[in-house]
Amino acid sequence: MQQIIPSNHVSISPSLQTSVRKLAINPNHWYVVARSKEVTNKPLAVTIWKQAIALYRDSTGKVHALEDRCPHRQVKLSHGQVIKNELECAYHGWRFNSEGECAAVPYLADNQKLPTCQIRRYPVKEQDGFIWLFPGNKEPNIEPMGLPEWDNLNYIATVSVIQTQAHYSYLIENLMDMYHGHLHQDLQAWAEASLQNIDEDENKVHAHYTAQSYYKIDKIWSISQLFFPALRRLHPEPLDVSYVYPHWVSTLGNDFKIYCLLCPVNETETKAYLIHFTSLNAFWRLHKLPVWFRRFIKDSLFGAAQKLLDGLVVQDVKMIEEEQQAFLQNPEIRNYELNRALVSVQKLMKNQVEKSS
Repeated sequence: MQQIIPSNHVSISPSLQTSVRKLAINPNHWYVVARSKEVTNKPLAVTIWKQAIALYRDSTGKVHALEDRCPHRQVKLSHGQVIKNELECAYHGWRFNSEGECAAVPYLADNQKLPTCQIRRYPVKEQDGFIWLFPGNKEPNIEPMGLPEWDNLNYIATVSVIQTQAHYSYLIENLMDMYHGHLHQDLQAWAEASLQNIDEDENKVHAHYTAQSYYKIDKIWSISQLFFPALRRLHPEPLDVSYVYPHWVSTLGNDFKIYCLLCPVNETETKAYLIHFTSLNAFWRLHKLPVWFRRFIKDSLFGAAQKLLDGLVVQDVKMIEEEQQAFLQNPEIRNYELNRALVSVQKLMKNQVEKSS
């Protein structure tokens, strides 16, 4: 792994800057397309990089993902319903099994054979409260990144959905650049970020900052800091942010861990799930309580940081979309960048897409 010590001057070539804003994705990774609770026996339409997909559960609860297109008349299968574990088109009632094969046509004559048309099936996994999908053309040889804190009783989760009319590169750069805490004012968890070094390889970029944290979760009443800014006190903490292609993860000291799980839709639209975990590891007495009670506490406090997280998302999305619009209106204008981590991030994006071609 290469380690880079930041310098005072950063140069991003105009050609790299322009090409990044039009990059596709490397499809040979797992992307998150929905939360588990969103997928039922009623088909759900999702899109991952211009590919329309229908998600549904069969009678056993297993999730399947099929191309969202009936080959008969090219209408969306997600408008239909699940019948006998098969996805039925709303238009003429053609049914497709989980492999994408035509399994039934209600008006098929005795002397007719089933059409041999087939639609694409996608590898899909349900893990850690989310639906992970692999859009590549080959069978996956890697596992989803996963969220080990999701079921861990020592972490309280909050989930916020990011919907932005911007290329995914803008979102990743926003998340990797801790100097933008200036934007968030009372909502930010950190202050005085300073980039120390960068570790990178062909799959990830780790940026290590020092910072001042507003929160210290060391006593049972400390959780109230999420709701009352007057209780917060600055103290030094390491702030690490990582672009583990195609997702992002951050840790602030021992108290907070945040993931951003991406679902790029197209060149100017990105969906993502931001998951914030507050650690209860400091409460050793809590660990001695019965598991059922700890589970009750974890479930009861789910979404405790919702207002904070949603507020951050609103502010970030506004800036990200302004960046996108500025690029569309004047793509030849060059940015002046001082954060070397963003140079590494742009190169990683470009290399990943080139690797997939």
